Amino acid sequence: MTNMSLVTTFILLGLPHSPELDTLLFGIFLVIYVLTVVGNLLILLVIAVDPHLHTPMYFFLSNLSFIDMWFSTVTVPKMLMTLVSPEGSSVSFPSCVGQLYSFHFLGSTECFLYTVMSYDRFLAIRYPLSYASMMSVRMCALLATTTWLSGSLHSAVHTTLTFRLPFCGPNQIQHYFCDAPPILKLTCADTSANELVIFVSIGVVASGCFLLIVLSYVSIVHSILKIRTSAGRWRAFQTCSSHCTVVLCFFVPCVFIYLRPGSKEAMDRIVAVFYTVLTPLLNPVAYTLRNKEVKKALLKLKDKVVYSHSK
Repeated sequence: MTNMSLVTTFILLGLPHSPELDTLLFGIFLVIYVLTVVGNLLILLVIAVDPHLHTPMYFFLSNLSFIDMWFSTVTVPKMLMTLVSPEGSSVSFPSCVGQLYSFHFLGSTECFLYTVMSYDRFLAIRYPLSYASMMSVRMCALLATTTWLSGSLHSAVHTTLTFRLPFCGPNQIQHYFCDAPPILKLTCADTSANELVIFVSIGVVASGCFLLIVLSYVSIVHSILKIRTSAGRWRAFQTCSSHCTVVLCFFVPCVFIYLRPGSKEAMDRIVAVFYTVLTPLLNPVAYTLRNKEVKKALLKLKDKVVYSHSK
């Protein structure tokens, strides 16, 4: 260990692809990133300015939009840099630490938030008369604060365990951002304990959250089926369908990457695109295009902007 060279810079190799596709992929991912940031900013703005959207559901949605905006920002710009640099994108050791912490912080917070949002929908549909008192402003703030603090703690554990290991020389990360599994392959120490912690902690968090979400929706579907009118059932199903869609797009790739034995680097990088690039874009699309209240608020906001410019 005494002759070990200290790694000060890592090289992100990016997505596996033919060099001829660099420009095309750069354009596609740049457009997706811009749409993601603009879409989530728009949701935050609409929820902030429209009093009708100052409800628990939209409070949690604003948290989700804020997370998605930064979740995409943590990973996509570095991916774009790997597409314009044939040798990969360099990232300093401290920056890699920061990116890994931010990625797991936002990702695990989003995981907890999906669970809270399913609980909110469960209460709204199962107990409509007492919903307002059960999901008070204080309760919403408590649930949101708990998700953020839990995500921060979860990420701190993974970041600390990963970067306490020595890095001897290989510095090429087979990914487009700093994540624990590909970084562990570069260390010159035994990583079995780290891999076990990743498997157990992410397994417990992801499986636990997903199980709670499934249980919530089993109860929700049971309640919906009791609604006498087909119109009422359709409205209730529509309220929850957007959440179910984004939950599946987030959890399935995570489980595939972190909870299966072995690791295929090329496949992991491709699958990671789903929850780092596409899911943050899907959230504003799913919650706006399929939500009448948000669409009405967007139209009112547009009318206000047009009126102010015409004066």
